[in-house]
Amino acid sequence: MNDVAPVTSTAVKAPQAAPRVGFVSLGCPKALTDSELILTQLSAEGYQTSKTFEGADLVIVNTCGFIDEAIKESLDTIGEALAENGRVIVTGCLGAKTAEGGSNLVKSLHPSVLAVTGPHATQEVMDAVHLNLPKPHDPFVDLVPQSFGVAGIKLTPRHYAYLKISEGCNHRCTFCIIPSMRGDLVSRPIGDVLKEAQALFEGGVKELLVISQDTSAYGVDVKYRTGFWDGKPIKTRTLELTQALGELAKPYGAWVRLHYVYPYPSVDELIPLMAEGLVLPYLDVPLQHSHPEVLRRMKRPASGERNLERLLRWREQCPQLVIRSTFIAGFPGETEAEFEHLLDFMREARIDRAGCFAYSPVGGATANDLPDQLPAELREERRARFMAVAEAVSAQKLRERVGATMQVLVDSAPALGRKGGLGRSYADAPEIDGVVRLLPPEKISKTFKVGEFTKARIVGTEGHDLVALPF
Repeated sequence: MNDVAPVTSTAVKAPQAAPRVGFVSLGCPKALTDSELILTQLSAEGYQTSKTFEGADLVIVNTCGFIDEAIKESLDTIGEALAENGRVIVTGCLGAKTAEGGSNLVKSLHPSVLAVTGPHATQEVMDAVHLNLPKPHDPFVDLVPQSFGVAGIKLTPRHYAYLKISEGCNHRCTFCIIPSMRGDLVSRPIGDVLKEAQALFEGGVKELLVISQDTSAYGVDVKYRTGFWDGKPIKTRTLELTQALGELAKPYGAWVRLHYVYPYPSVDELIPLMAEGLVLPYLDVPLQHSHPEVLRRMKRPASGERNLERLLRWREQCPQLVIRSTFIAGFPGETEAEFEHLLDFMREARIDRAGCFAYSPVGGATANDLPDQLPAELREERRARFMAVAEAVSAQKLRERVGATMQVLVDSAPALGRKGGLGRSYADAPEIDGVVRLLPPEKISKTFKVGEFTKARIVGTEGHDLVALPF
């Protein structure tokens, strides 16, 4: 008697291709971190993702809704996605905007979109995806390819990453509508923030860019309550967070860079950490203006009239400190004398990196109702005058670096750097500041790779950039 079971022939099903989701991320780094959370969840659940509409089963567009140009870009992108694909989910700041009459702006202009959510809405986006494109399997985050473990997927090059520490803002600046879209300040638990930072460093990140709407207000909403990290108590506050991030970065030789830091007195405590090299001596401080009356009309936080005094004191404590900032020219009611005050401030404060917007009304902003709105031509003319002063200050500060030796984080290195490359010093945040143009090394044995640090001697300047010789 044969005990072996007979072999039967059965048809083997070919594996089904995973559903594909096209993804477009617009706007600022805070929106980018929202995109990273959504992409991480999509990949964890087995969806394929791509940056193109072609071949996608549906498309997600993460929008920006802050200024008119950004709104137009977002609406155009939604229209393009609908034309090329037809199945579109919209998220982000524009998704929270209303049209005249109170209806949703995106829905009123593009009624065929599948769903619309506001910013920081990962679960709502995933719910819309599940409804229109059922998920292939249950999530297992550790199986996500190209991720940083608990930190998830990042859209930046692998050697730097943004770390969002909070969402929303408690201020009510008259030109801004971010609180109406992202809500009041909500700080992430400090243990979660540090866990994500550690995963990023362990994954090879060499530069961590700390972002939020107001980094210096971290923990205000929870009254700086005590959290826990590595089994030890730690306050939910910017100072303690910065200290902990600096200590985490140290074994990896990585940089920690702070963005969106309002000039509160509490920021004074961060400067010694920069002077001792624990974190980069770099502060992104959104000053917006210098004249007390303009700042009052803007309803800006902190004591604007003391900003110059504060910046000078910071530089006394940490001479290598680099300040980048943004300003608005032509704000409603701005007189010629108030604008000249701003130009004098720029010359005296010697802001290393400055950007400037000509004031533009934003739908829903209270500044739209202020008296003495300036003509568009005057606003643009003042922006150009400001940038001429700002560029002269920046160019002089760059020239002062010629002859210095600097550590450069490499962003591009053709032929292992033998043909030169591009990188950034501690003074240069990615995509918003200048770069260091690396010349081909004199030594034939000298090479460098993307994501590594190299020493270089500054030999010249080109516009907003430095020119350096690696050694």
